[in-house]
Amino acid sequence: MNTESSPFVFNVGTLVRGSAVPASMQQTGPSPVRIGPAMIAIPENGDVTVNATITPLGDALMVDADVSAELSGECVRCLQHMAPQAQFHINEVFALTEDFITGDDGDGEDDDVTVITGDTVDILQAVIDEAGMSLPFNPQCEGGCVQSDSEVPEPDGIAGETELVDPRWAGLEKFL
Repeated sequence: MNTESSPFVFNVGTLVRGSAVPASMQQTGPSPVRIGPAMIAIPENGDVTVNATITPLGDALMVDADVSAELSGECVRCLQHMAPQAQFHINEVFALTEDFITGDDGDGEDDDVTVITGDTVDILQAVIDEAGMSLPFNPQCEGGCVQSDSEVPEPDGIAGETELVDPRWAGLEKFL
C-alpha cells in the first residue's frame, strides 16, 4: 500500500511544531485499498476526496474530515451494478505522545488514541471503520429494482402458485 499518494495521509509537520491555528486541507487521490463490505465499497484505486480540518490540541491533533467517493457494488436483489456517491464524516484524535490520555477506568480498549509517528497522520483506519458501520451489507437499487416485474419469484411464494425457477440459479442445472 503506497501511503505517499494516499488521500488519507496528511502532513502535519507544521502543526506538530507549534502552530496553534487549525489548518484546512483538501486531498484527492486513489484509494489505496478497497474500503467497505462485500457487496458495495470504495474500489481500490477509486477516486476519493478528503476535506479535513486539523486542529492542534496541545499534545494531540484532532482531524475532522469529510470523505466523499463513488462506490462500486451490486444490488443483492437483481445483481445490477450500482455506483452511488457516498460521504463519510471522520472525527479522530491523534496523540503526539503515548501518555496523552490516561484515565482510571479499567477498560481502556474504547479510548485508544493513535499516536502520531513522524510528520503524518493517516485516517485510513477511521475511514474503514466508518464505511463498515455506514454502508449496507445488502445494498439494493434506489427506488426498487428495474427488473422488479421479472420472473424472479418472491422468497415467500404463495402455496399453489406455479413455482418459478430463479434465473440467477439457472446455471446450476448443469451440475445436477
